[in-house]
Amino acid sequence: MSHQENIHVGIKSWSADARPREKMMQKGARHLSNAELLSILIATGTKQCTALDLANQLLSMCNNSLLQLGKLSPIELSTLVKGIGDAKAVAIAAALEIGRRRSNELPRHDDAILSSAHVAALFRPLLIDLPHEEFWILLLSRSNKPMAKYRIAVGGVHQTLVDTRLVLKHALVHLASGIVLCHNHPSGNLQPSKEDKMLTRTIIEAARLMHIKVLDHIIIAGDDYYSFSDENTLEL
Repeated sequence: MSHQENIHVGIKSWSADARPREKMMQKGARHLSNAELLSILIATGTKQCTALDLANQLLSMCNNSLLQLGKLSPIELSTLVKGIGDAKAVAIAAALEIGRRRSNELPRHDDAILSSAHVAALFRPLLIDLPHEEFWILLLSRSNKPMAKYRIAVGGVHQTLVDTRLVLKHALVHLASGIVLCHNHPSGNLQPSKEDKMLTRTIIEAARLMHIKVLDHIIIAGDDYYSFSDENTLEL
């Protein structure tokens, strides 16, 4: 079908199993492409483009990456593609934020943290889109079940100043047995810096005096992560 033909046909004239909304009702969200899901949020098209056309254009402008799309503000979204105004841009940004918050929820209290990948998956939605560094902690019970997580510090592009006393304060208030440290590298560099290593050692030594164990330090960098525990550098 040519672009000009598509202008006159429109989504409402498509078969039910091809229309994104009906397809989602019949088959579920997992059977829709990213563009189809996005077109549901966009809801309506223009005289020249269907909502699905606009969705494909928007994704194309973001290299077909939802991660890149998620970095855009509503203002940026509304100016990127003609036909996506303020209301559509806000709806898209709100849906992406809900996805981030859903991923950010702590696991159920009866689910133990079993691996570095588990921790990375928990913190990645919080940190992956940030242009600056943030330092967080995850507090664990004796059986490695999550108790709470806290943002300890917000820094610049390359460094964050962390007060070890705040880390221990939260751990002591919750009577935590273990702590997992986590921060991001906006540059995308996976390797820990000299300062990262020094901070890790400082917190480990301070926590040891309180009989609290630092189980890992995760660095989130883009789609990947570095684990001090996995790399056997936790106490080097």
